[in-house]
Order: sequence, then C-alpha cells, then structure tokens
Amino acid sequence: MPNPALLSGGGLSTAATSVELLVVVGYLLVALLVGLLAYRLTGTDAEDYYLASRSLGTLVLLFTTFATLLSAFTFFAGPNLAYAQGPEWILVMGTMDGILFAILWYLIGYKQWLIGQQHGYVTLPEMLGDRFGSTRLRGLVAGVSLFWLFPYVMLQQMGAGEALVGLTDGAVPYWGGAALITVFMILYVGLAGMRGVAWTDTIQGLFMLGVIWIAVAWVLSAIGGPAVAAAGLEANNPTFLALGSSFYTPQYIISTAVVIAFGVTMFPQINQRFFVAESAAVLKRSFTLWPVLVLLLFVPAFLLGTWAAGLGVSVPEGANVLPVLLGEYTPAWFAALVIAGAMAAMMSSSDSMLLSGSSYFTRDLYRPFVEPAVTADREAWLARGGVVAFATGTFLASLTRPGTLIQVGSTAFGGFAQLALPVMVALYWPKTTRLGMLAGIGGSQLLYLSHVFVPTVPIDVGGVTIALFARTYGGWDVALAGMALGAALTIGVSWVTTAGIDEAAERFVVSAD
Repeated sequence: MPNPALLSGGGLSTAATSVELLVVVGYLLVALLVGLLAYRLTGTDAEDYYLASRSLGTLVLLFTTFATLLSAFTFFAGPNLAYAQGPEWILVMGTMDGILFAILWYLIGYKQWLIGQQHGYVTLPEMLGDRFGSTRLRGLVAGVSLFWLFPYVMLQQMGAGEALVGLTDGAVPYWGGAALITVFMILYVGLAGMRGVAWTDTIQGLFMLGVIWIAVAWVLSAIGGPAVAAAGLEANNPTFLALGSSFYTPQYIISTAVVIAFGVTMFPQINQRFFVAESAAVLKRSFTLWPVLVLLLFVPAFLLGTWAAGLGVSVPEGANVLPVLLGEYTPAWFAALVIAGAMAAMMSSSDSMLLSGSSYFTRDLYRPFVEPAVTADREAWLARGGVVAFATGTFLASLTRPGTLIQVGSTAFGGFAQLALPVMVALYWPKTTRLGMLAGIGGSQLLYLSHVFVPTVPIDVGGVTIALFARTYGGWDVALAGMALGAALTIGVSWVTTAGIDEAAERFVVSAD
C-alpha cells in the first residue's frame, strides 16, 4: 500500500523521519567501523595505503570495482532517465557497458597488471611517465584525471543531498545530506586506505544487490504484480514498451555506451584497481563475472524508474524518482534502507575517487614537481591531507548544483574517455613516442574542452544552420570525435617522430601468465 503519510499531503511524520535518519546514519557508522578495523592492518607505506599491497582476491576485487563504479549516476540518474524516457537505458549501462567494460578490463587492465607486477607501479601516470621518460606526460595525465575527477566526486555529494531531501520530505536540507556523506568519506578513507575501501565496498556491493531486488519484489507485490506494471505502461506510456524513440536513437545509445565504457576504464579509482589483484587468475575471473554482476543491479534499478512512469508516480522538480516511488509503495524504514544502499553506492564511488585522486596528486604531481625526495611516511600523510582538501572542495562546489546528475556525470565520462585510446596505443605499439602521447592526449582534451565550456555558436552555411561547439553532431557525441582525434594524433605524431634516448619501450614488454 502507498505510504499514508505521503498520500495525505502532510509529508512524513517526525517519527518516520527519525527512523529513516537512524537507518541511514546507522549504515554509515557500520561502514566507518569497517574502515577503523582495516586501519589496524594498514601499513604506513604508500603501496599498502593505495593498493593494499596488491593482495585482493576475486570476491573483494570484483565487488570493490563494482561498488566503485556504481554511484549516484546509477542509483538516481539512471532510474530518472528511465522514468522520463523509457527503459532503453538498460541497454546502455546494463548490457553494452557491462560487456564493453569487461573487454577493456582485459585489453587494458590485464596488460597494466602485468606491467605493474613487473615494475611496481602504483598509478597510470607513473607507469606512462616512466615508459616515456617524461615528467611532463606524467603530470599531464594526472592533471587531466584530477580535473575530470572533481565533478564526479561532486556528483556523489549532489546525489546524497538530493536523496536525503527526498527521503525526509525536506526535513534534512540538501547541504546536510551532502555534508553527511562528505564527513564519513573523509573519516574512513583518510584512515584506512585501499584495504578499508575494498572491505567496505564489498559489504556495500552485496548490500546494494540485496536491497534493490527486495525493493522490486516489494513494489510488485504492492501494485499486484508485473502484469499491472506492464498495463500501467501500456495505458500511460505505451512508447516505453517499444524499442527506440526520438530520444533513444542508435546514435545516442552507441555514443553513450562507448563513451561511458572507455571513460570508466580511465577513471583513477577504476584504473588503479588493475594493479591490485593478487594473481592473474583473480583478474581474469573478475572481468569474466563482471557483466553478470552489472546486469543484476542495473536491470532492477532502471525497471523501478520505468514502472514509476506507468504507475503515474509524480516526481517533484529536482527530486529523484527512486525515493518517491519507494515512499509510496514501501514502509518508511525500508525506503530508508534502500536510500542507505544508494548512499552506499555514492560512498563506495567517492571513497575510491578520493583515495585514487590523492595518489595521483602526491605521487604524480607533488613528488616529481615539488619534493622528489619525499619519504614514504610523509607521502602517506600528504595523501590523507589531499583526501580532506579534495572532499571539502567538491562539497563546496556541490552546493552550487551546476547541473543535473546526468549532465555532470556525462561530462566527466567524456573527459576521461579521451585518455583511453592513446593509452591503448602505448600499451600495444612499441613505436609510440613521447611526443605522440603528448599530442594525442593534449589534442583530444582541447577539442572536448572547447565543446564543454565554449557556448554553442550557430552559423549559416548555404541556408543551413550549423551549431559549432555543440555537444552532439547529428546525434553523435563530440566525445567520440575527441577519442578519434586522440588516437590519430598519437599514431600520426609517433610515426613521424623519433623516440628519445630516455624512452623505454621494453618496459611494456611483458609475458602473460
């Protein structure tokens, strides 16, 4: 039955709000406790803090990658899009990106793992800088990554703020939810490092899977089953039952799937996990199981958003569909539990982003450009300070709410996707040169940045209006053009230039296990 407090128009009761906050805060405290336990086992050296001494097994690696990828973009932006436009978003994230990312995990991740095992690399910029003998390249990759990481961390804080506003009917303000998740992230990431993050991610991933499927069962039971959900769509949104629409064009689906999959591969928090597996067998099992795990979460989350449209659920402007739907068809305590799961998704993304971001800052910017002789202990404490500074900065920026969750997330994915093809070329083509990498990464980023930050300029060509600096051309995301340009520049400039004496192509020559 729908929640009577919501249907009466009087909002949630104080008692219900208290229960919901207790559930959410209780969950966050459990995550913090796990982080404190991990802190007792975390060493002071940077490799243990950032990579848990490269010791993760299949279950923990799979779920820490899974939970790290799943964020406010998954739990709120995805269902919101399914609610507004239909369920084809499942094709983009649930199927295409589950498969595409698993393939890239092998092509990029396995090769990185082999190289990391051989040379002890901790970050992607460190690996590339060493291979090409270039602190400039190392700094460029780290700087670009931190630039695009900032809005994606901010996205999680925006999602948390919106989640608690919707869950408590405004009793908790937007800034309060964003601040709550920020404080908890700082505490357990600063303390526990990768080991604590991986442990909490595993708990959070299992928790998310459990509650989302229970939510599906509960909503279907409350409305009378799948047939009622389908009948609602037939009556209110019949186009949702057919594949494709004016929104879900082939260009949109393919562009979005490709950009997200390649962007995910270059996210620092995902890419760094390519170094942490304890064996090749662990890594291979993980990317084999990945598509199954992704479908198990994405399908129910996006179906809930789709069914809400057919059921006539009214979502206030600026709110997210999932809390509203659960508020109408499940008890307050269970709705709070699912929102706690959503916040788990946000925390498990943000904690890893903060950890990886601090490693990029300390190892790839601070160490080579400021203090090359920094000690391991000092570096670990600088990393913790970086976590605090970065989280605080993104929290303050999140208060401005610079766009929707979809807009902020899509922009970050496109920026990271520009790194993927130059990195793949470097991994597999020994003739790649430093100048080729600088041109490929720099050129693709400049093209993409011009379309993100320069206003669209309409011009008339023979009576046809063409929009320059638009985000899409003929329905295709400009990020794809940037990726193609990056690959072409990397290959073309490498072809006509000669490698310097300090470039070491042999560092990327490894034997597979």
